[in-house]
Amino acid sequence: MRSTREAQLQPGGSPQPLPQKGETVRAIHLSAGDDPVRIGAKLRSSRVAQGLTLEQLAQAAGLTKGFLSRIERDDTMPSVPTLVQICHALSLPVGALFEEPDVQHVALVDAPRINMGGIEADERLVTPRSEERMQVLRSSVGPHGSGGDALYTVSCAVESLHVISGEVTVRFSGRDTQLVAGDTLTFPGLTPHTWVAGAAGAEMVWILVPAAWSGSS
Repeated sequence: MRSTREAQLQPGGSPQPLPQKGETVRAIHLSAGDDPVRIGAKLRSSRVAQGLTLEQLAQAAGLTKGFLSRIERDDTMPSVPTLVQICHALSLPVGALFEEPDVQHVALVDAPRINMGGIEADERLVTPRSEERMQVLRSSVGPHGSGGDALYTVSCAVESLHVISGEVTVRFSGRDTQLVAGDTLTFPGLTPHTWVAGAAGAEMVWILVPAAWSGSS
């Protein structure tokens, strides 16, 4: 008998002193070059993603190959009209070059506990709850902790298990795979399986692509 598992989230500046007599207060002057805007890498990434060579993009944008190369290396900053030409050739909104990347940090101590059905396992979701492209789960498993006796499946396209420490046996229908610290096992989602940790327990990371459930609520 096997089941499809879906995790459940468990509830889980002072004012500065005034200068004293005889002290000098220095003004700070910021120059335009203190934090230069770097757009070259984004332009190059967009060009490569579209399968364009440097020469092809330069021709489409009406620029020389050498000048475009310097822009991609951030050796020179193009004028606004030139930047518009490049973005038009790439079908890329100019504003996309100046957007801040969506970087989200989840500390392990703050990661919500989840219930994937593991026995003797502290399981936490370490990617943002709203992330739908993938999910990363951190499992701290006690001695002989397991995913249960019955095989189960997880609703995702690809599932990977990385063992940080300890030993883990992953059981499929008809065969077992032994993993030690540093090993990674990848298999198709919805493959019936279960797992069991060794006598010393284990620290594991599960990666699910795409996310197996929505944790945004």
